[in-house]
Amino acid sequence: MRLEELSREAMIRSVADGREGSAMMAFDSVLNRAEIEAVVDYVRTVFIAGNGINTRYHIPENGWENHQRYASAFPFATGEIALDAPLDQLTPEQRTGRQLFVTSCVTCHDRSKVNDEGELWNPRAVSFPRGGYSNKAAVLDGVAVASKIDALSSATPFSRHEIAPQIEGLTSQEQLGEEIFQANCAFCHGATGTGRNWVGSFLQPHPRDLTDAEAMRGMTHQHLTKVIAEGLAETTMPAWRGVLNVDEIDAVAAYVMRAFVPHDE
Repeated sequence: MRLEELSREAMIRSVADGREGSAMMAFDSVLNRAEIEAVVDYVRTVFIAGNGINTRYHIPENGWENHQRYASAFPFATGEIALDAPLDQLTPEQRTGRQLFVTSCVTCHDRSKVNDEGELWNPRAVSFPRGGYSNKAAVLDGVAVASKIDALSSATPFSRHEIAPQIEGLTSQEQLGEEIFQANCAFCHGATGTGRNWVGSFLQPHPRDLTDAEAMRGMTHQHLTKVIAEGLAETTMPAWRGVLNVDEIDAVAAYVMRAFVPHDE
């Protein structure tokens, strides 16, 4: 991106008003005009015009000391080797690199390149940003490894909202609703129905917390099916009637009412 390709005023509008159809929220209710201009000027000076060192990721200044030690994973990140290449066609070093890629690099690089676009590689957003993650090497049994790992350190506050509740005794209708909800609705509402997952935390307005007693006061199965089918104006809740049939919408509503909506004892 060159400085002349993106005007200062356009950037100010994006920061102030957000960008529709993206995760970029509006900051006009958070920052005043002078603060927004200061942010834009910093980005233009350091990131666009100056190509500052902090605009490059895999560098010591960002914690990537001796990034070359991960070289065996590079071919999978660049797409030189497909991630689904048969293991028996890979050298021992390449198999090690593939394992490293799928356990670490895939968080940011996604699946990179695959030969077969099958169900296994169907992308699904998850809530594991690298907040608090440290890739500075520590030595464990003589091997250099990341000193903090997201899955072990609970570095992200969002990950717990990707764990679906375990509910016994669901009816067949509620089981169908659970399957649909967790495969679709959880993208914004989180598997927990709280909307506190990674995507939900950025959407403006935030997805409704389906477990909030005050927000869901008086919610009925009938009203929920209407909202799912038609969406909610001036929110990020879309209409699902063009995606789900009547029975599927009914099933999602039944699951939400059973799993999340608070009920008076």
